[in-house]
Amino acid sequence: MNTISRKSTLATALSLGLLASGFASAADAGPYLFGDWNGERTRLAEQGVSFDFGYTSELAHNSAGGTRELGRYSDQWVLGSRLDLGKLWGWQGATFKATVTNRNGKNLSTDAGLGTFQQVQEVYGRGQTWRLTDLHLEQALLDGRLVLKAGRMGIGADFAGFSCDFQNLSFCGSQPGNLVGSYWANWPVSVWAGVARLNTSRESYLQLGVYQVNPRYLDDGYAVRKGLHPNNPHGTTGALIPVEFGWQPQSGLYRGLPGSYKVGAWYNTSDGDDVALDALRRPLGTDSVGALRRDGAYGAYVNLEQQVTGSAGGRGATVFLNATQADKFTAATDRQVAIGMEYKGVFDRQRDMIGVALGATHANGRRARALRRDEAAQPQATAAIAHGYEYAAEVFYSWSPLPSVSIRPNLQYVKHPGASTWHHDAVVLGLKTAVAF
Repeated sequence: MNTISRKSTLATALSLGLLASGFASAADAGPYLFGDWNGERTRLAEQGVSFDFGYTSELAHNSAGGTRELGRYSDQWVLGSRLDLGKLWGWQGATFKATVTNRNGKNLSTDAGLGTFQQVQEVYGRGQTWRLTDLHLEQALLDGRLVLKAGRMGIGADFAGFSCDFQNLSFCGSQPGNLVGSYWANWPVSVWAGVARLNTSRESYLQLGVYQVNPRYLDDGYAVRKGLHPNNPHGTTGALIPVEFGWQPQSGLYRGLPGSYKVGAWYNTSDGDDVALDALRRPLGTDSVGALRRDGAYGAYVNLEQQVTGSAGGRGATVFLNATQADKFTAATDRQVAIGMEYKGVFDRQRDMIGVALGATHANGRRARALRRDEAAQPQATAAIAHGYEYAAEVFYSWSPLPSVSIRPNLQYVKHPGASTWHHDAVVLGLKTAVAF
């Protein structure tokens, strides 16, 4: 048995073992597999100390597509704590949050040669190691109307935020990071940042953020050496400044059911390489003068979610639409759209859920045209040229035998991986398991 097979077997055994132990004490476990620690967890929370301990594993096997058929696993451990400083020290309106994560495993998209833009195991990446994912202070002012945050944070925690129920990255987390991940740092990466949020009403808000742009934080080698350090390495190139308006009506918009509507935009003050032109404004690759440098990068997004059937916040169907457009000068993939639906309470099982989603990631047309011009000038060059869209689809069933455990077999289909005809369409069988301790 090779190393990956052993690890995959270990991950599966761990998930089943945790599940078995949960069943043994399920009656009183509540939302956590290990229960309330004989009441100690509740007592600590009342005093202002709460915890977030979790584990997620993702298995994936390609039955079609890629250069070879493989099975791969990746996983993530989360260890976090939140301190209510008002309860602890009388510092009213203040909270402190710290989270570290650990990722392990291998990536099917790469190892099987699927050629996809978006990974079929979203939990993989950003260094298979320990990372400082959160270390920030939050202060509420003006009776909660103004909230300020400062410290080490990931951008997707506050801007373009979306759930991560699906296993394909097209449908998981903050979407702009799927396109411009070279400077938009989603979980588990954190950078020094500050966020100001003004709650304009009980159901709406306007917020602005300033996030450090430093490629060192995205360097896997750096993460292995210093991923847990709350330091500030050399190499900062600028600041990412996102702004977002959100409206989250809890009733009245559609049959009295809750929804979430967000629209946002961003600007990165860092210089970036043009994806199509060299420094002399000729097609990139004409000679070795290097890419044209652009002043800044930008984009915009919308996130829409609306429950359409069932009872508010409970059983029923919720539909979503996520759409992001990045600038055409610096983003190799400049557009992504995803639509989908989740239905909670399947077969009268309150915690079970089904999900289905369709998405498309667009390859920058300027880059494709420049590569074609270069190919015409150098007929001997052979390389895949990304043009048009990569299409992805996923369907899953989430079985939750305990409130603390979800097991989600899923089926993924990727058409035109990497927006290129060089890669065969991929069919991937997956299994995502999540446990809250």
